[in-house]
Parts: sequence; structure tokens; C-alpha cells
Amino acid sequence: MGKAHSNAWLKPPHFFDVPIKPVLKVACARNERDLREFADRWGWEEIETDWRKVVARDDIDIVDISVPPHMHYEIAVAAAKAGKHIFCEKPFALTVAEAQAMLDAAQAAGIVHYLNHNYRRAPAVRLARRLIDEGRIGRIFHWRGAYLQDWIVDPSFPLTWHLRQEIAGGGPLFDLNSHSVDLARYLVGEIRAIAAFTTTFIKERPLPGEGAATFTAGSGQTTGTGMVTVDDAAFMLAEFENGALGSFDGSRFAPGRKNYNTFEIYGSNGSILFNLERMNELQVFFRDDPAYAQGFRTILVTEAGEHDYVAAWWPPGHIIGYEHEFHHAVADFLTAIANQTSIEPNFYDGLKEIEVLTAARQSAETGQKVMLGG
Repeated sequence: MGKAHSNAWLKPPHFFDVPIKPVLKVACARNERDLREFADRWGWEEIETDWRKVVARDDIDIVDISVPPHMHYEIAVAAAKAGKHIFCEKPFALTVAEAQAMLDAAQAAGIVHYLNHNYRRAPAVRLARRLIDEGRIGRIFHWRGAYLQDWIVDPSFPLTWHLRQEIAGGGPLFDLNSHSVDLARYLVGEIRAIAAFTTTFIKERPLPGEGAATFTAGSGQTTGTGMVTVDDAAFMLAEFENGALGSFDGSRFAPGRKNYNTFEIYGSNGSILFNLERMNELQVFFRDDPAYAQGFRTILVTEAGEHDYVAAWWPPGHIIGYEHEFHHAVADFLTAIANQTSIEPNFYDGLKEIEVLTAARQSAETGQKVMLGG
């Protein structure tokens, strides 16, 4: 994320007519040696290992929170109280209480606050929203979302922070399904009920840098492995407030799937399919097409003037990539600051996201469907 975000702050002024040109003032991390190398590579003017000092500085206007989720709450609340605009990574927080406090602090400060669900800013996803808003697929019946990866199938993969609940909040339940929930809320609507199942396939892993060897620590003998405390896969079923039904499949145990973020939306007049691994395309089906010409068609979403954001980039057919979603977010964020308007998704959306994911965890633990809201 450090690379993705640094690149995103650098590029928009060259491609978009943004009203503010960001200055990469201070990069903050714990390891000073690695941080210095990172800052020199990306053009950050200064480095700091204490985020509290950065947040308190008068010459800092924007705080970009790209740390593990367990630190989001403390940094965001402090940054909001200091009057800084906030650009925050997902998943938003570890608990609903943290999420509510972050939203309250941001609203009280009157800052621009943004939650970086970057996939909302893929031009194909924006086209999906446009088709839905125009009524092209009619009443929505079904959402089918899946976010599948395969990077921890090997049992020798170490116990990184991503596999510790106190730091990450959850496994695919929080990491992957947070994206899917945001897209579902953006395209279909609010979720009113959740039923979920989670599992951990590999419950113990080598500690980073330790392998599986036994070593002595303090007065006792400790093995070089630790317990995985998050889910490896999380499947959810959902009822939306508009009556649609949905499913969410999140897993890091899907061999061959690298970043397979997909959704299918089925309505009374048609259907929409998206796959991030082919992010410049959107598949659509319309029931009002003549019977002899019905079938799914693939739209290449690269037409300037017709598809969001692409006019800033290349000629039609010259595709964009993962990093461009971040550029789009930064351009919109800077515009919101200059115009004193809001941007979505923001901390309110983060709260709704954590409410859904927390309900899913509760459902998985109790075996019961959980209702959201009052």
C-alpha cells in the first residue's frame, strides 16, 4: 500500500485538472532504515517513526492511513481532532464502537474523510452503477459476490499480522469481504440481515523468521509456531433492504485465483457481470434485446466522454490498471477538499461495512441469522 498510495499522490496532477497539488511531506513507519530508502525512492521530503508527531504538525493537511487495521482508530481520531483531512485504507476498524467513534470525530471536525475502497472507481464498476440507476436491469433480485485469492495455501507460509485477529480484525471476512460488501452497498443497497460460515483450514503456522524450530525464550521452551486466529474462508448470505438476496464468498484458499474480485447482479430486465482480473470489461445482458440477438455481451469500458475517468488517460482500447483506481480516488479526494464537499465511500460507509462484517462474525459463531439496524 505504501507504493500504491505514494504513486497515487504523485500522478493525478499530471493527468487530472485537480485544484490542489499534493506535496509528499512526511513518510512515517517504524523501521527507520527501510523508511529512508522508501522515502528516497518515492520523493517524500522527510521521514518520521512516531505518527503522533506527524499528526500534530501544522504543515500537514492530509493524513493517509495505510497501516494495519488495528491502528486505524487511534490515528484517525487523533488526525480528525487535529483538523486533518483523512484518506484511510480498509477494512475500516476492528469493532463497531471504533468505527462509530472515527465517524463521530470526523464529522465533529468538519474534515473530508475517505475510505479507500478503490474498486468503486474502476470505470467498469461506475458503468454498472450507471446502468442500474438508468433502470436498464430493472428490479434487482440477486447479488453474487466472490473475492478469492490463493496466497496462503502453503502451510509453511508464516504467521504474518494478516493472520492475527487482534491486528487484522479478521481474515477474508474483513480483508476481502469488506470490498465485496462495499460494492454491494454501492450497487444494490443496504443489507438488513446476514448468515455466515467461517473456517480456518490451517490453524498453526511458523512464526516469521523462526521456521518451525524449537527455541528457548525466558524461563520456558517455546515452539517456533503460532496459532492462526482469523478465518481462512468466510461465506455469507445476505438479505438486502430492497428485497434482493446476496451471497459473498471470500477465501485465501482458492488455488489459481490471484485477485479474483467478481460480482454478478441479476435483475428483472437484465444482468451485469464484473471480474477485476479483467477490470476494463463489463458483461451485460438485456432482456429487451430482440430474441434472435439475446446473450451476454462484453463492453470494453475505455471510451472517453462515455466512461468515467478514462478521458484522462489513453485512447479507446488502451486499457488502464489497478493503480489507476487509486489515482481516481486521490483526484476526487483533492477536489472534495477544494470544493468543501464530501466524497464516497467515507467513514459513514466504513461504519456500515463494519456493522455487516461484525454481524457476519456473530452469525458464524452462533449459527444464527443476524439482523442489522434497529
